[in-house]
Amino acid sequence: MAASYEFTVEVQDSIQGTGAQVRDLLQAQGFGILTEIDVQATLREKLEQEFRPYRILGACNPALAHRALAAEPGIGVLLPCNVVLEHVTQDITRVRFMEPISVLGQTDNPVLDPIAQEASTRLHEVAKALG
Repeated sequence: MAASYEFTVEVQDSIQGTGAQVRDLLQAQGFGILTEIDVQATLREKLEQEFRPYRILGACNPALAHRALAAEPGIGVLLPCNVVLEHVTQDITRVRFMEPISVLGQTDNPVLDPIAQEASTRLHEVAKALG
């Protein structure tokens, strides 16, 4: 069972194929990718440790981010909406999405509620299209 701060979907494709599909679907929902962290490569380089293929995409919808920052200047510590691509098997990738309602709800600022809801709806649409 997924934690309240995330929701997941498993895709029958490689991490590369799933990554391309996720990027296209996020773009269709108004999100761009600000950052991409290849955790496997980073751990190999920095710690000489092996880890399964695992990538963190920092997805941002500029309009929603602008509204959130205007309502709560410190919200930047909780942005962007991270999406994780995690290797399960050669042909299965788990995609983990940050749940904006849970994460942005930590502020107790009711002005953020509709922003979090919209971000959540858009991310859930991406997950639905994947699986």
